[in-house]
Amino acid sequence: MSRAVRLLALLMVLGGGPEAVGQTPLTIGRLHYDGGGDWYNNPSSLPNLLKAIGAGTRLAMAPREKVVTLSDSDLWQVPYLYMTGHGNVRFSESELSTLRRYLEQGGFLHADDCYGMDESIRRELARLFPDRELADVPLDHAIYRVVYPFPQGIPKIHEHDGKPAQGLGIFLDGRLVVYYSYQTDLGDGWEDPEVHNNPPEKREAALRMGVNLFVYAVGGHQ
Repeated sequence: MSRAVRLLALLMVLGGGPEAVGQTPLTIGRLHYDGGGDWYNNPSSLPNLLKAIGAGTRLAMAPREKVVTLSDSDLWQVPYLYMTGHGNVRFSESELSTLRRYLEQGGFLHADDCYGMDESIRRELARLFPDRELADVPLDHAIYRVVYPFPQGIPKIHEHDGKPAQGLGIFLDGRLVVYYSYQTDLGDGWEDPEVHNNPPEKREAALRMGVNLFVYAVGGHQ
């Protein structure tokens, strides 16, 4: 996404309205990765998140996500790249190079562990930025307040191991470029209500956190 389009989108979040800038609807890129993991998991999650973003902001949103690989030209048209799954993730050296360039040029990657990809995604992120630490995102970061307040950080949607939910990140020049949601299952919280029967407040918290993530990705807040 170009800097000009990013700024126009941010104006809409702040009150300009989509009709004021004639913006093409934005969407989320669902990353189709190799390695054997179920990249297609939670099929109703991203359409629901896109709807929540449109309802909670002034951004014009497409009704569905766009499936992309790291070799697709469409990668460069999505400001927010989302990946999830229960299994293995593996990037080629060429894919790592492309993903690194995408992030350096303003893109944003959200890796959402759906209980099972933790070992492989940590390995691949270490290959992606070997000189950058994956660390807790501070609670005063914009990602926890840009639209909805999350003073305690990322909400916990599912229990699994009973560990606390963590929002981990990688920063480049002060900008959060990778956000790893661990021990929370945000994507499950975005799914249709009957899929997991989450309490309404849990589902609402998950969607609101997703709105914050997308708005941060589009706006490029510090």
